[in-house]
Order: sequence, then structure tokens, then C-alpha cells
Amino acid sequence: MCLRISFVFSMVSSKKNVHIALVGNPNSGKTSLFNALTGLNQKVGNFPGVTVDKKTGFCALNDELTSTIIDLPGTYSLYPRRADEWVAYKVLMHADEQVHAEVIVLIADASNLKRNLLFCSQVIDLKYPVVIALTMVDIARKNGTEIDIAGLSTELGVPVIPVNPRKNKGIMQLKKTLVSTAKQNQISAQRDFISNRQLAPNAVDTIKNIFPDLSDYAGIHYLINHENFPLPATMQQLIEQTEVDTKFNPTKTQAEEILQRYGRIKQVMQQNVVEPDPLQRKLFTEKLDNLLLHRVWGYIILLTVLFLLFQSIFSMAQYPMDAIDWSFAQLSGWLNNILPSAWGSDLLVNGLVAGLNGILVFVPQIMILFGLITLLEDTGYMARISFLSDKLMRKVGLNGKSVMPMISGFACAVPAIMTTRNIENRKERLLTILVTPLMSCSARLPVYTILIALVVPSKYYLGFLSLQGLVMMGLYLLGLIFALIVSYVFKFIIKLKEKSYFILELPVYRAPRWKNVGITMIEKAKIFVTDAGRVILFISLLLWFLSSFGPPSRMHKVDAKYAAIERTSLRGMKQSLSVQKEYKSEKLQNSFAGILGKAIEPAIKPLGYDWKIGIALITSFAAREVFVGTMATLYSVEDKDNKTLRQKMQSAVKDDGSKVYTLPAALSLMVFYVFAMQCMSTLAVVKRETRTWKWPAVQFVYMTGLAYAMSLLVYHLF
Repeated sequence: MCLRISFVFSMVSSKKNVHIALVGNPNSGKTSLFNALTGLNQKVGNFPGVTVDKKTGFCALNDELTSTIIDLPGTYSLYPRRADEWVAYKVLMHADEQVHAEVIVLIADASNLKRNLLFCSQVIDLKYPVVIALTMVDIARKNGTEIDIAGLSTELGVPVIPVNPRKNKGIMQLKKTLVSTAKQNQISAQRDFISNRQLAPNAVDTIKNIFPDLSDYAGIHYLINHENFPLPATMQQLIEQTEVDTKFNPTKTQAEEILQRYGRIKQVMQQNVVEPDPLQRKLFTEKLDNLLLHRVWGYIILLTVLFLLFQSIFSMAQYPMDAIDWSFAQLSGWLNNILPSAWGSDLLVNGLVAGLNGILVFVPQIMILFGLITLLEDTGYMARISFLSDKLMRKVGLNGKSVMPMISGFACAVPAIMTTRNIENRKERLLTILVTPLMSCSARLPVYTILIALVVPSKYYLGFLSLQGLVMMGLYLLGLIFALIVSYVFKFIIKLKEKSYFILELPVYRAPRWKNVGITMIEKAKIFVTDAGRVILFISLLLWFLSSFGPPSRMHKVDAKYAAIERTSLRGMKQSLSVQKEYKSEKLQNSFAGILGKAIEPAIKPLGYDWKIGIALITSFAAREVFVGTMATLYSVEDKDNKTLRQKMQSAVKDDGSKVYTLPAALSLMVFYVFAMQCMSTLAVVKRETRTWKWPAVQFVYMTGLAYAMSLLVYHLF
């Protein structure tokens, strides 16, 4: 048995591994092919120095060869403008010191072949081992386009394999071709797609003398972008001197190259592709776009879709979230019953277990949110949403791609901020990150619900418009309106100078890829648990410590007081339980958290709050919905008639006997939660996405200041 295991292990370890890069235009089917090749055998990280996802996966090509597959960001050409395009460019130019690809798989969309061939021809001219995976052949045929695959392969000089990742067609043939290419039985085209040497003959000859292994076309890119390559200073100086000596003009060279390529592509298309007359066909996509992009109906449909998306996140996530809460409540109760009464037990139950609950309870929302967003992306409607909203967004410094992160913020700011990665412009992405937490996330919903029920009467106007519902909607709209205002102000403060291009391809409509949806949901849940989850757990443990311990002199005094009461008490069990609650409440008042609450009371008193609300404001920094749980603990001392939390809060009074939750105070508190940055996990994700603590600090300061000012205004207005 041991010999057999050793033999199998040696067989596996002896397999050769080849690194394969997947590249192609956006919306060409690259992600679908990556998922088809790797399945769930994937991992997600970040490319060094940029907040761009690096997807890697593993695939067995045959019994002898395995592959590490790298899914590079989509790009339209080898002249990058965005951060994600630079990532793909450096890998293709072998200028990335950490990612090296031995074989390139070019994904080309058969239904948009002319546009895709520009990038394909550029990569082919780099003279690396290349295989073209031709996707969406079925869509091209439906549109009346016929492609001579063999003729196209001959013209390009590289293998062309038609594939359909959705239906797993062509995958085995692609693997066989990759094996033969990796073994160098099939290598890249020997001839140039265009006459690259004629673009800058003297400059290219000089560069080839310095770098003999470069292709002519790679030499042109060394002349244009050598400053971005990890080359020694002496090499950089030689290239710069070559530019001067040969009077190399990068702009003119690039323009001539593109013209030559499209001229050659026209010939290739005429010889190998039969296309229908565009004036005689009316595609389904065009008909649907006439409705969905209509100046009136388009916005009505958009609002309806967003409303359904918004409602679905709440309704679909409710049951799994309740199940997680119930499971952790049962676990906590069971641990309390079997563990001895000690600080270690308290740390485990109220610190670690409660912290894990605070992490995992958000996972259903994150998975559902990204699942629904992936559905919108797969069907092609997401691009239409960005297109419709771009005009409004630009007026406040954003663009159309900022819409979905802001909408996602209604569910949770953490995954919403993660979705800003598809915004190319750095300033617009930063502005989106800064204002997205102003969207009222679902964690604020328990706070809104209980406070509205306390002070807003249950009235209906016109028989169906609920006053409480209108107040709730007003809170959500308040956050949205101020997000646009804040973005407008910050666009003048942030001095990043970068031109904004909203170039957006409207993909064809198609059925969603359910496997892709599932993989995306799992990936995003993993990222949240491993990244933001660590911060939430740390804060939960810190809050447990602050709530459980205090200055020894104060805590000993409370212990002595209640020890004396217990010795002299002759009351029954019910009264004894009440004394225990009073004891815990007084311990909380004298804990570090209680002292903090008392300390900030002078600052929050002008807003209509007391010290107990101050403690809730502190504890809810872990998660906003902690406010309700904190209130339940603080008011348990008044639970003499099994009152509900709402009843306890209604009867709560300050030291002077006045009610705590008046209409002005409750509205002030709701407005505070609309604006305040009370979510440490959001700050952690902002730090992760911006790679600095500067912007989380700016975000915390401006949101806290805005929350205080608006709450003060509301309290005195009402």
C-alpha cells in the first residue's frame, strides 16, 4: 500500500507544469473559458501594486502536462490606458517580474471578429506561442456570419480553435492544441502580421542589437514604454538615446501601425468571413436596446429593475441570516450551559463566538448581491445601466460605472466598495469609494425600524401611503442625495489629474451562466471572510474587553455593593434575577465602555442623546445593527413586566425624568446613522482598496462631522 501511494505521488509530482495566460477583449468570453478550464480549482489575489484581481487556476491538460492558468484583465489593444490594461500589457511584454506566461491563449469573439483581430494581431506579432480560442461562434451564425476557421488559422499563422465554454464544447480540442503548442510542435506565426520594421526601421534595428531576442514589434513597444519596464539604468539610457538619434515619433508610429493593421484585417475578413448586409438585418439586441435605452422608458425600466434588486437582497437574505443568527444563539446558549463561569468562558461566548456571528451573518447578503450583479452582467443589462446614468454621474464627478457600487451599498458597503475596481479613472473610483457608505445599508435597517416605530405614528395617506414607510424611504433618499452632493464637493478637492473616458461596449443579450454565478458568489464570500472578517473579529474581541473590564477600584466597589445586597437579601428568585440584571448593568456603566459613554455624553447631549445611547454609538462601530443589541442589554434592568425592547425604550427617561426617545431625539439619531461611518469593516475594505489609511481617515472624519452637524440641525428643527 505504501509503495502504491509513493508511486502515485511520484507520478503526480513528475508532471510538467506550463504557465498559460488568458487574454482578450472585455466581454469576449474570457472568464467563461477560465471557469470551464479550471472549475472550482481557483484562487483570487491581487497583482502586485494594483487593486486588480489576479485569478489563477489549475488544469490537467493530459496525463503528462498540467497548467497554471492566469486570467488577465480584458484589454482592447497593446496600448494601455487603465491600471488593469497595464497589468495585462506587462505580462505580455514579459515585464512583470512575478507573472511569466509560456503560452498565450487569445480569446476572440466571433460575433465581433474585426474588432478582436486588432488585439490578436498585436499579440501574434510579439512572437510568443499563441493559440486563439474563438468564442461565440453560435451567436455569429445566428447573426448570419460564417467563418472559415481553417482559412483564418492559415492567414494568422496560429491555431484557431472554436469553443463554447457555456456548453463545454471545444475544450478538449483546445487542451490538445495547448499541449502541442507547449511542446513547441506548434509555434507562433513566423511572419509578421504587418511590416513592423517599416514603421521605424532605424530605431527597430538599433533596439534589436541591444535586445536580440525581441521581435520587431516588441522592439517598437520597448521604444514607446521602456520607462515602465524593469530594465537597468544603462539600458534605459541606451533606449532613450536611440529615440533621440533616430528621431523616433511614438504617436506617429502608433497611428501608422493601427492603419496598417486594419488594412490587413480587412483583407483577412474578406477572404475568410462571410457577413450579412448590416442594412438588411435588425438584431434582437438592437430592438431591445431601443426600449431599454429609451429616454423615458429606459429610466422607468431601470428604476423597476433596481427596486426589484434592492428588495430581493433583503427578502432572499432574510432566512439564511436568521438561520445563522439562530445557530449562533443556540451555540452560545449551549456553551453557557456547559462551561464554568469564568472570564475565559465569557471571552469564548461573548467575544469569539459573537465575533464570528458578526462576520458570517453578512455572508448571505454578500453572496446574493454578487450573484444578482453577475446575473445582470451576464445578461448584458449592467452595461446599459451604466450608459443610462452616466450623464447625471458626470455632473458630480463620477461616471456611469459608479452607479452599481452605489446601488450595492444599499445592501452592504463592503462588497459595494469592492465592485469599484471596474472604474478605470482613479479619481472617479476614489470618489465612488468615498461616497458609497452614505447609502443606507441593510445593517442600518434595524435601527431605522425600531426608532420609526417609537416616534412615527402608523398613519396612511390616500389609503395606501404609509407615513412610517415614507419616513423610511426618506432616510434612504437622504443618503443618496448627500452622496451626490459630497461627490460634487470632493471633485474640486481631490487634485488627481486624469482624463476620463467613458468608452463602454454594449454586449449582446444572452442567458446567464449559472456556474459562473456560483463561482463568483463563493469567491466574494471568501474574500469578505478572510479580509474584512479578521478586522470585525478583532473589533468584537476588543469591544468584549471594553465591556467586561474597567478600572479595578470601580469594579471592586460594584462587586462589594452587590455582595452586601446578596448577603442581606431575603427576596425571591424573581427579585434575585432583577438584582443580577442591575448588577450587570452597573458593571457595564463602570466598564471602560461605560466610562467612554459617560465621557462622550457632554458632546452628544446637544443631539438629544444620553450616555446609554453613547455606549451604543461606540459598540455599533463593529456593525451598525449592534445598536439594537446594545439597547436590549442596557434596558434589561427595567424588564420587570416582560416588556419588549420597544416598550422599554418608550418608557426610558433621563436623569431629569424627561423621555429619552422624543420625536426630535429619535429623528436626530436616525439621521446620525444615515451619515455616520459606523462600520469598521467598511474602513478596513477602503484601506485595502486604496492601499493607505489616508482615505479611510478622511472618510471617517467627514462622515462623522456631517452626521453630527445634520443630527444637531434636525434635533433643533423638530
